[in-house]
Amino acid sequence: MSGRWFLKRLLSSFVVLAAVLVLNFLLFRMMPGDAVSTIIDPSFSPEAKENLRAIYGLDRPLWEQFVIYIRQMLTFSFGLSFLSRKPVWDELVSRLPVTLTLTVSSMALSSALGVWLGIKAALNRGRLAEKIVLRASAVTSSFPGFFVQLVLLMLFARALPIFPLRGTLSVPPPTGALGIFLDYGWHLALPVLSLSLMGFGGWALYVRNLMVRALNEDFALMARARGLSRGRVVWHAFRTILPPILTILLMSVPGLVSGAVITESVFSLHGVGTFLLEAISGHDYPSAGASFYLLALITVFCNLLADITYGLVDPRVRIEGKVQ
Repeated sequence: MSGRWFLKRLLSSFVVLAAVLVLNFLLFRMMPGDAVSTIIDPSFSPEAKENLRAIYGLDRPLWEQFVIYIRQMLTFSFGLSFLSRKPVWDELVSRLPVTLTLTVSSMALSSALGVWLGIKAALNRGRLAEKIVLRASAVTSSFPGFFVQLVLLMLFARALPIFPLRGTLSVPPPTGALGIFLDYGWHLALPVLSLSLMGFGGWALYVRNLMVRALNEDFALMARARGLSRGRVVWHAFRTILPPILTILLMSVPGLVSGAVITESVFSLHGVGTFLLEAISGHDYPSAGASFYLLALITVFCNLLADITYGLVDPRVRIEGKVQ
C-alpha cells in the first residue's frame, strides 16, 4: 500500500469531518425553538439572565461561538450541558459503556450468526436448510427495527416477564459487583437480542452469495479434485471472502451506533442515544453537538479503517489509480 494512497484517504476523511463540524454547528441553531428558554427561567432578573447567557457563551456573536465550538470539538472539552448543568464530557462518559456494550455485543452476535448461517446455506444449495436460512433472513431484515423491538418488549417483558421492561439497572440496584454485573446483563439481554435478530439476515444473505461464488472458483474445484477434505475447501474459500466481510463489518458500526438511538429509546436505556434525543428536544446545543460529533467521528474513522483494511488484505485494490 503506497503512502500516497493512504494520504488521499486520510485527506478525504478530514474533509468529510470538517463538513460535518460546520453542518453540526449550523443545524442546531437553525432548528425552531429557543435554546435560551430551556435554561433561563422567566422569573429571573435581567441581571441573572445576562449572567447565565455569559456563562454559556450565548451573548457572543455567532462567529465567536463557532470558534469556541471548534475548539471544544477538537479538544473534547464540550462545555456545560444546558439541561443538567454538568460537563457534557462527564455525561457522555457515564453513558458510553451502555452504548458500547449494546453495539459491540449485537454486532458480534449478529455477524457471527449470519456468517455461520450464510456458509451453511451455501453448502446446502437447493436443500431445505438453504431455504430456511433465506426465508428467515428475508423476514427478519424486512421489518422496521422499532416494531420488532416493541413486539419483543410486549412478549418477553410484559406478557412473559422474563426480561425487565425498562432501564439499565434495577431500582434499587443490587449489592455487590457480581450482582450489578448480572443485573446489567439482564437488562441489556433483550436489546442485544433484538438488534442481533434484525442484523443477522443481511449477513447471512451476503455471506451465502460470496461463498457460492467462491466455491465455484477454479481454486476450489481444483482443491476438491486433489482430494482435499470438505472442511479445508470451505476454509480456503472463506479466506478469499474475508476482505469484503471485514469491510462490511467495519462499515456496519456507524449504522449500529446510530440505531442505538432508537433502541435505547425503546428500552429506556441510559446511553448516548437517549442523551442525544433529550439534548435535541431540549435545544441543548453543547450536548447535541457533542453527541453528533462523536457519531460522525466513529463513522469517518470506521470508513477510513475499512479502506485501509481492504487495501492491506486485498492486493487488487486500486493504488495510485492503477489496479495492482
